[in-house]
Amino acid sequence: MTPDPCYQPVARLPLPGERHRIRVVELLATGTNGGAQEHLLNLVTRIDLERYDVSVISLSAGSAVRRLERAGLPVCVIDEPDDAAAIEAVADCLAAANADVVHGHMYRAEVVGTQAAWRLSERPRPAARRAGAAAGKGAGASVGSGRRRPYVVNTVHSSRVRAEDDRALLRRLTPRMDHLIAVSRAIVRKLQDEGRVGAPVSLIYNGVDMQRYDHQEACCTLREEYEIPEGAPIVGVVARLEPEKGHPTLLEAWPRVLASVPDAHLLVVGEGSRRDELEAQAASLGLLGSDPAHPSSVLGRRVVFTGRRDDVPAVTAALDVAVLPSYREAQGLSILEAMALSRPVVASAVGGIPEVIEDGRSGLLVPPHDRDALARAITRLLLDHPYADLLGRAGRELAHERFCVELMVRAIESIYDESVAEETRRIAG
Repeated sequence: MTPDPCYQPVARLPLPGERHRIRVVELLATGTNGGAQEHLLNLVTRIDLERYDVSVISLSAGSAVRRLERAGLPVCVIDEPDDAAAIEAVADCLAAANADVVHGHMYRAEVVGTQAAWRLSERPRPAARRAGAAAGKGAGASVGSGRRRPYVVNTVHSSRVRAEDDRALLRRLTPRMDHLIAVSRAIVRKLQDEGRVGAPVSLIYNGVDMQRYDHQEACCTLREEYEIPEGAPIVGVVARLEPEKGHPTLLEAWPRVLASVPDAHLLVVGEGSRRDELEAQAASLGLLGSDPAHPSSVLGRRVVFTGRRDDVPAVTAALDVAVLPSYREAQGLSILEAMALSRPVVASAVGGIPEVIEDGRSGLLVPPHDRDALARAITRLLLDHPYADLLGRAGRELAHERFCVELMVRAIESIYDESVAEETRRIAG
């Protein structure tokens, strides 16, 4: 029997000296919900807490912060819009935690966290720390007579094209980073295109907790909540309501889906800056069922904007088809979660998505901005149930084989171990 790669034991070297754990501070650019925040929650709830002492700093408050706190993680919110002030505040937190590693997630965390780590190295060390370092018991890198500098790790989660000033700043800061993590080959290419050199890059795909989805029941109240008739197909998109997620194309495609499957309902799950515009678009298409401009519509409400849901796995499990119509995407964690639940997926062939979905085998890929292709793919899966089931099963097998959270966590833990490698070599020598 072939060993399951998700559950293969890993042998790690003992920690140096009298050290019991590696102290890791995760730095989150924003506390609202999104793929990066879901990634971080998966990481910190599955990491080996006997080896790693983990805390979180978020540069804003939000629902993701509350989820992390409910999971038992200590979270410090530094809601400081000025980067210089935020850098000093984060440096203070890193000093208080005596951090071995600072791991940034998203652009502002990269910028603030990297500079905070180096700012810390410029501050005078307390006498006790100087004595410890002189005795060979310090850890991590240091500069001059400053404090010990945390090992700087940053994960690039977004495929966003940055302004030239932002890219120039990242190019300057990258040589001061110890390790970069890219969540897809598309992000590796993005780093190359941006000219970011001077730090090693590891490709580590986002992972999903397969055990979490093994026995996930579908939300039993969904139809009642949104007045969806029993037996009516449900299609859903789980994504932030932001321009890059492609919701306008999906709304344009929806009347074409209804032409073939008139009882289908679309759930738009998530929060974001574009909600009002998207609701206005849906109303203009007669999809909300209460638009005075369409008094003769016989469709009724066929699109529901649910807002943020705290039971996304249960909602996803209730879908007949999961959709991600993005215009750009680093990887697409929501479709990985749908695949883990054996839900057939339709997604745009952009960014890292083709690394997750093999078209026609583990899901269907369509060109971005193509409402007709999107409508055809959704309609096909709603009408051809055996084919939809086939794609759903294949998607789950692929998610388990390549994208289980254990693989992701072990790879990141190995990078954290690098933070004390020099200390280990010094003691051994």
